[in-house]
Amino acid sequence: MRVVRLDLWIDPVFDASIGREQALSLEVLPAHGGAVTAAGLAGAHAYHVSAAKDEVPERWRVSEGLLARCPELLCVSSGGAGYDTVDVAACTRAGVAVVNQAGANAASVAEMTFALLLSLVKRLRESQAALQAGTAASREALMGREIEGRVLGIVGIGEIGRRVARIAAGFGLRVVAFDPLLTPEEIRARGAEPAGFEALLEEADVVSLHCPLNGETRGMLGAGAFGRMKPGALFLSTARGGIHDEQALLAALEQGRLAGAGLDVWSQEPPLPGNGLLLRSDVVATYHTGGVTHEGRRKVAQGSAIQIAEMLAGRRPPRLLNPAVWPRFLERLAQRRVDAATAGSRG
Repeated sequence: MRVVRLDLWIDPVFDASIGREQALSLEVLPAHGGAVTAAGLAGAHAYHVSAAKDEVPERWRVSEGLLARCPELLCVSSGGAGYDTVDVAACTRAGVAVVNQAGANAASVAEMTFALLLSLVKRLRESQAALQAGTAASREALMGREIEGRVLGIVGIGEIGRRVARIAAGFGLRVVAFDPLLTPEEIRARGAEPAGFEALLEEADVVSLHCPLNGETRGMLGAGAFGRMKPGALFLSTARGGIHDEQALLAALEQGRLAGAGLDVWSQEPPLPGNGLLLRSDVVATYHTGGVTHEGRRKVAQGSAIQIAEMLAGRRPPRLLNPAVWPRFLERLAQRRVDAATAGSRG
């Protein structure tokens, strides 16, 4: 069974794990290749693809067009919790199983959330700039704030959001959460009080995004949402660019409506150097590195390899994104084995 990936950086544990599976072979294809990459994908049974859309050339993202050119493809594994590079609905129509690695880098992203928050309230960026420029005349000019006793509003309390809620309790934050996929009882079990989206915006001192980018969430934080937030509130996102409107956020900061923002994700990654958000002292910016830790990347790579091996062995994986496809996937897998056996007997 042929497993392929592009020659983008991945922890070596992925290749090592696939290499230990006697029934699998691995081919690494050039991300900026042409005919070689197309041919490799056309004959692949499993495809590990980066979850970051700006890393993967559009022609190698898992779209309806690519699926039509890859008739042997049985399963796709996204290299992260997100799956921006995969059209899951198209995969389901094609009988292709899709998995992600939700939870593998949850600790890393949750920690980044608080790195952004603490950097904002303690004014770390401003303090370092003042020290470097020699303009740090007094400590009081760089006075920060405490977060204890504040309200943290979490939008999406999945694997990462629940870790954020757990950490927040240690800081003495009160946590409210909005997640339309969970019952109020489950949200409480994950460490937060349930709240409607608009109520959360109005109540929270800090709003933090931890939901996937999809048709329902794209643009959900626009001018109207920022206008509903409490004056002087902070906005954080370690989720995906496109969930919040960057121009609307910039306007809310310029107007003094919000006191600051911590951003790990962007509509275009990396953002252009002239992006207005990057020029503000009340914005802490990182390059989608929340989940990019040695530990997080290793767990993502290992999880992807394990799930691919499980699927190609006919065992249902734990992070299946399109469960409705599973019976058809098993039929296609069984047919592939029959075809391989037939070809072997003829040989």
